[in-house]
Amino acid sequence: MSFPKFNIGDLQVRTPIIQGGMGIGVSLSGLAGAVAEAGGIGVIATAGIGMSEPDLGSNFVEACNRALAREIREVRKKTDGVLGVNIMVALTNYAELVKVALRGGVDAIISGAGLPLNLPEFVSEASKTKLIPIVSSARAAVILCKKWLMHFGRTPDAFVVEGPKAGGHLGFKPEQLDSPDHALERLLPEVVEGVKPIIDKTGNDIPVIAAGGIYTGHDIYKYLKMGAAGVQMGTRFVGTHECDADYKFKQAYLDAKEEDIVVIRSPVGLPGRAIRNTFLADVGTGQHKPAKCPFHCIRSCDYTTAPYCISMALINAKKGKLKHGFAFAGSNAYLVDAIVSVKELMATLEREFDEAVAMESDQALAFA
Repeated sequence: MSFPKFNIGDLQVRTPIIQGGMGIGVSLSGLAGAVAEAGGIGVIATAGIGMSEPDLGSNFVEACNRALAREIREVRKKTDGVLGVNIMVALTNYAELVKVALRGGVDAIISGAGLPLNLPEFVSEASKTKLIPIVSSARAAVILCKKWLMHFGRTPDAFVVEGPKAGGHLGFKPEQLDSPDHALERLLPEVVEGVKPIIDKTGNDIPVIAAGGIYTGHDIYKYLKMGAAGVQMGTRFVGTHECDADYKFKQAYLDAKEEDIVVIRSPVGLPGRAIRNTFLADVGTGQHKPAKCPFHCIRSCDYTTAPYCISMALINAKKGKLKHGFAFAGSNAYLVDAIVSVKELMATLEREFDEAVAMESDQALAFA
């Protein structure tokens, strides 16, 4: 037994794994290229992608465009595997980044942090780039399908349904995070069922990809059995040599205990899951306050009331300066106990997947 392949339209993927887009430089060409080469969908995250450009503060849009184009080229030098780009709807330069990704010929654009209602307007009929929204409910998936059909005559090529155990910003209210009604095990079947009438009506398949808290090959098997075509995983890929973050960022995962994984209130108005540290403790006592907004990167962020600049905090963390920032992380980040290669990790996930298949087969025989 081995991982099943899965398709998004005419796009064939060797393994049912999408590497989650982790912004502010955690998943760039290093990680995305390695995952694509290993058979999954490697994903470049665009939030804060221009952080190393000298003119980021004075020429934000062009700096990010330049950086994204370079990261796409770097992946293409390494592999002809499947490459995706994660572009948050909430970014003020969302449209510009979409255009750069399309010019770069990426295989997929994955878009969340808001509903990408106008994403198809940027795509020509000749484009082969797949459009994959991230949703957190069946209602959102159905609304998006209806809007796209009405205005663009098409449906999404796939959906990522992200549950409340994900890292980073979460599309849920704080009180929903531990509610069984919003668990991924509940959301995934609802989305699968929700899009079935649209698939039947249009004849267009819309595979659903499960995300949020998925950590092992056993988890992958579980969600495929529940109807997912594939899974998206972010946290476990931080524990790889190819992850683009500084080693001190990865060390924060290695050092974390279960009680260190906390939900914070982000300056952008959403709950977020992160690893507790002294920076966040200081924020809680009012010791940080941005004097100005250097980037104007998130639509919903008001620097005049924000306790700190989220972009600067995450840039510092990515660079290993954790006294001046913090690491976003999924609910299972405390399980990361070693740094391995992407190739080793994918092999481990496949072995765990095979174990899950064998266990179910043994149980079936025992009850036969």
